[in-house]
Amino acid sequence: MNLVNLAKKAVETYVVEEKIIPLLSELRGEFLDRKSGTFVTIEKNGQLRGCIGTYLPTKENIAKEVIHNAIAAATEDYRFGPIRKEELPQLSYTVYILNEPELIKSIKELDPKKYGIIVKTIPIVSPRGTDVVFNGHMPHKSGLLLPDLEGVDTVEQQISIACQKGGINPIAEKIVIYKFTVEKYE
Repeated sequence: MNLVNLAKKAVETYVVEEKIIPLLSELRGEFLDRKSGTFVTIEKNGQLRGCIGTYLPTKENIAKEVIHNAIAAATEDYRFGPIRKEELPQLSYTVYILNEPELIKSIKELDPKKYGIIVKTIPIVSPRGTDVVFNGHMPHKSGLLLPDLEGVDTVEQQISIACQKGGINPIAEKIVIYKFTVEKYE
């Protein structure tokens, strides 16, 4: 079984039976032995229907990460309602395994066709070296954009969209940018 079929089976089992599938014996060893962040994108008739993931691993292996993120993409993406049983035959899946993000020193290192990005805000620091806070909490905002997305052709577009997704104003807030590559399965 490949990762796309694993994501599909996870979603279908959860939507129909409200059960999380167990790890399947026919999975390849590397997906059971390796840890990584993953994203699962679900499309319905070529249109985005759900996309959720983790940029660092949260589970003990890639297979469990895919199962968890597939179910989350189907049921928790705030932009869409949960997937219904009658939609299942019209869905297609893409699974991304994310390689570890690395901090960039210059936007010249970026290429929206090759690298995904994570944009994060930097907290404001007082002269005493502590976060400047007004209510006891300093929220760090972040936005992620996968690589090689249709319609994202420039670094500026990529950064702008990632900032929008994270609720970040890149003019008013200091940011850091990480880049990452992916292994894509369709």
